[in-house]
Amino acid sequence: MQTYKVTALTLQKHNRQRVNVYLDGEFAFGVHRLVAAWLQLGQEIDEQKIAQLKAEDERESAYQLALGFLSHRPRSEHELHMHLRRKGIPDEIIETTLRRLKGAQLVNDQAFAQQWVESRVEHRPRSSKALAYELRAKGVPEEIIAQVLAPLDDAQLALKAARLYTRRLEGLPRDIYRQKMIAHLAQKGFSYDIANQTTSQVWAEFQANEEIKA
Repeated sequence: MQTYKVTALTLQKHNRQRVNVYLDGEFAFGVHRLVAAWLQLGQEIDEQKIAQLKAEDERESAYQLALGFLSHRPRSEHELHMHLRRKGIPDEIIETTLRRLKGAQLVNDQAFAQQWVESRVEHRPRSSKALAYELRAKGVPEEIIAQVLAPLDDAQLALKAARLYTRRLEGLPRDIYRQKMIAHLAQKGFSYDIANQTTSQVWAEFQANEEIKA
């Protein structure tokens, strides 16, 4: 089997994470720098080794692509799978990448769903029905959705959502306030009964606070 000598390893100008590999004085192929770390000047490699390097480069490139996607916010396994597929990564490489990420505890649908729900409850509360819809859209399995939503109380979620929104309705007469608040809570996925009861409670709280200020 023919062999080639590694004569140069140079960083690519437009992507410092990739290395150009020169064999016998000529450019041969490019690989991720972590893959290039296996090479050294003067080393002799054959076609089988070249194929191994290219295959490993494909796996490493997919992994780095996934890490970049995860750097913006946590992702579900399904979100990662679809992102890599849109980037043209073959399914077998995607599965390898996901196993590697899960092994490193970088992808975990249970943790993702829990964090998603906690963030929503804290900053943008909505009904458990709406939260379930969001998690399903992200490909989270039903059993995980059921687990993370089980402790939630829609009445408490509606109350928090209403209290966050009520300042935007300051100065409105009661009938207009009720109309807008009930519509807002309905958009968050709450039933009419919960929205109606919550609106009455928060209106009373708001009026009591205004009387104290006066």
